Amino acid sequence: MSNIISGDTKVVLITGASSGIGEATARVAAAAGHHVVLGARRTDRLAALERDIRTAGGRADHQRLDVTDLTSVRAFVDNAHRLHGRVDVLVNNAGVMPLSPLHALHIDEWNQMIDVNLRGTLNGIAAVLPLMRERGAGHIVNVASTSAHRVDPTAAVYCATKYAVRALSEGLRQENSDIRVTVVSPGFTTSELTHQGGAAEAQAAARAAADILAIPAEAIGRAIAYAIGQPDTVDVNELVIRPTAQR
Repeated sequence: MSNIISGDTKVVLITGASSGIGEATARVAAAAGHHVVLGARRTDRLAALERDIRTAGGRADHQRLDVTDLTSVRAFVDNAHRLHGRVDVLVNNAGVMPLSPLHALHIDEWNQMIDVNLRGTLNGIAAVLPLMRERGAGHIVNVASTSAHRVDPTAAVYCATKYAVRALSEGLRQENSDIRVTVVSPGFTTSELTHQGGAAEAQAAARAAADILAIPAEAIGRAIAYAIGQPDTVDVNELVIRPTAQR
């Protein structure tokens, strides 16, 4: 228990931390003085990120994590709690976005989006909520999307999962008066999401739009850090961050 952290520094757990918004959030949070705990399946990237953060004077550790597996998520959370004595913040960031029209019947990818985007968020909540309720404090940040506010062709299932994350976040907020809940909805942001799966034409169109519009993932990391950095009595419930040119 010698690693217990005190003062304004928070123990911040981040899922999907190996790239994109998760990686950027880890770097921004660590630079702000928080201890970040990095989770993802690609442990080589996590190890490299941890080294970068430590070299820059920050504090970090990492563990392999599969958000679709509740046992894996609980082990991730429990190990952080054991090492640091508490879990202050969970950033439910892991997500996938294989775009395709419904008639293409990419059913395996539909299920993947449900499992990662929605079930992964639920697994994170299930793992940290008992600890936070027992302590009477904590902060859960759920990364949704501007696709939680509108529906576009080829993105119906992705939008459905992100609408669900937004609804889940509001329900969680209403049920807890001492745990802060923030839902963050990024617009076009630099990431690897459009390079994985989906229908080739749909993914190419998304990449083309992102090439024109995308803001750096650091912009979302800064927004998350802003919410984390508020006093315990201030709950930033929802942040929508778009490129200025996005409509």
